[in-house]
Amino acid sequence: MGFSLLSLTRNLGGVSGFFQVVFVVCLFLVLFKAVQFYLRRQWLLKTLQTFPSTPSHWLWGHQLKDLEQILTWVEKFPSACLQWLSGSNVRVLLYDPDYVKLILGRSDPKASSIYQLVAPWIGYGLLLLNGKKWFQHRRMLTPAFHYDILKPYVRIMADSVNTMLNRWEKLDGQKCSLEIFHHISSMTLDTVMKCAFSHQGNAQLDELSSDGRLFHRACQLAHEHTDGVIKMRKAQLQNEGELEKVRKKRRLDFLDILLFAKMEDGNSLSDEDLRAEVDTFMFEGHDTTASGISWIFYALATHPEHQQRCREEVQSILGDGTSITWDHLDQMPYTTMCIKEALRLYPPVPSVSRELNTPVTFPDGRSLPKGIIVAISIYGLHHNPSLWPNPKVFDPSRFAPDSSRHSHAFLPFSGGARNCIGKQFAMNELKVAVALTLLRFELLPDPTRVPVPIQRLVLKSKNGIYLRLKKLR
Repeated sequence: MGFSLLSLTRNLGGVSGFFQVVFVVCLFLVLFKAVQFYLRRQWLLKTLQTFPSTPSHWLWGHQLKDLEQILTWVEKFPSACLQWLSGSNVRVLLYDPDYVKLILGRSDPKASSIYQLVAPWIGYGLLLLNGKKWFQHRRMLTPAFHYDILKPYVRIMADSVNTMLNRWEKLDGQKCSLEIFHHISSMTLDTVMKCAFSHQGNAQLDELSSDGRLFHRACQLAHEHTDGVIKMRKAQLQNEGELEKVRKKRRLDFLDILLFAKMEDGNSLSDEDLRAEVDTFMFEGHDTTASGISWIFYALATHPEHQQRCREEVQSILGDGTSITWDHLDQMPYTTMCIKEALRLYPPVPSVSRELNTPVTFPDGRSLPKGIIVAISIYGLHHNPSLWPNPKVFDPSRFAPDSSRHSHAFLPFSGGARNCIGKQFAMNELKVAVALTLLRFELLPDPTRVPVPIQRLVLKSKNGIYLRLKKLR
């Protein structure tokens, strides 16, 4: 019994000693990280001392959610400011056109820490790729957005918009307001599926959802849907008649370009790359456009005098009909001015980020070192009072044909080499949606549900975008 107690005591002593060693090691690691954190923060404070810093907690930083806060900073801190995200993590917020022009003219990669959350959803396509691979894919896909390809899409866009408006006809939108983003998102998804992927279904009737609340399941569904689109088109191209029809096309559409593409090494795109590009275009081609259309409708609803002037312009071109063509799109100058002013107030992509791969010096002499994340606040740029007097006021005359402004003061589709490859596609869809909707409905605001813009990858509303719809015929 004595021997057993002695052995047990020794064993307990051994275990206690082990935990003491573990505790010392953990304490050392914590102290090491604390010192590392302190030294990096002090280095950043010294290196970035020429940039004013926004108020933040020393450890938790400042997680920007309220876009109104940006407007305060834009007025208080000229050109740029520091935003501490947490501890020693910092980014520099830019909203001066000269600063923005310099950054967008460089080849810095996308900031992986900012965009990593969307990678499981869309993969590494044009939006997230960097370097040589991005350049190869961009060059490969550019022909898909030639105007010869875009021209016949106008009819498809019109069909999708009219399907949505027919559904709205059945609703009593004048008595109860309608949350329009969901409807518009289904419509733009329907459009991109038909235009870019030769899809024959109807996303508006199938009720495909882009809701990301159940993230992993949503990603799985999105990938299954993408795989289905690719598989269906591959099967169609096995048909000799369909293949011959494609070969006779002067220009291929988006998905066919991907399927027929050969990289510099002579190989076709991998299944992973193929899916990533399809997912990316489905996301960028419908979610950002849906955001743009929704906010444009809201802007017109809250400014009825401009809405009516747009309606009269559209009626003078289209009459009371719903047929719209490519040639009509350049005959709506005032409507285009209103669209651009709405995009200024509510840019679909409120911010883009880069991670500096080399140091940079701005025109005023201030510098940033390699490795710093810079966030171009398009929302802040578009509300910068030094560029846009009374920036919160909806004033389409800012975009009159004889108006002038800095080349990088208005960037609804970003800028530089990495600007939105589908910007003309998107602009066409915005014009089609506005023109056809104003022919059939008067858009009225719901004063009890004023939308609150929030900072996301795409500009959304915290409480939805609700409008009342009054039938005109």
